[in-house]
Amino acid sequence: MIRLGVEKDMDAVLEIWLLASLQSHDFVNASSWWQVQEDLRVRYLEQSTIWVCEERGELLGFMALADDYLAALFVRPDRQGRGVGHALLTKAKGLLSELRAKVYVENDEAVRFYRHHGFVIEGEELDPMTGHSLYLIRYAGQTPAAQSA
Repeated sequence: MIRLGVEKDMDAVLEIWLLASLQSHDFVNASSWWQVQEDLRVRYLEQSTIWVCEERGELLGFMALADDYLAALFVRPDRQGRGVGHALLTKAKGLLSELRAKVYVENDEAVRFYRHHGFVIEGEELDPMTGHSLYLIRYAGQTPAAQSA
């Protein structure tokens, strides 16, 4: 079930973020993620709307939306590949006809995921925290089938 996140979800949200970040961003020094973890609580809570995917009381993943910016979409590593990310992104697309996001260039799996879901790469920038390049991506209401036509 996808629902709005509440304050009591934040510890689980941060745990998911940290575990997924360590796994999917192994090209970034792990200490970077530990250093910014608590900062994210403030950033997610105060500047974004959090949506969580929950199953039998356990949070499997979450996304953070700030206007049309998909600030985060993370799934517990042991639950990846089971449609949780797809369900969250489908919810975001149902809420907004246009979405922007950033994804690390080196995160091939995430780049493929977003491209499969109709996102296009519009640019690239350097992440000052990690020194790694990020793609600037956008979804503009096109389905993957419509995009390839």
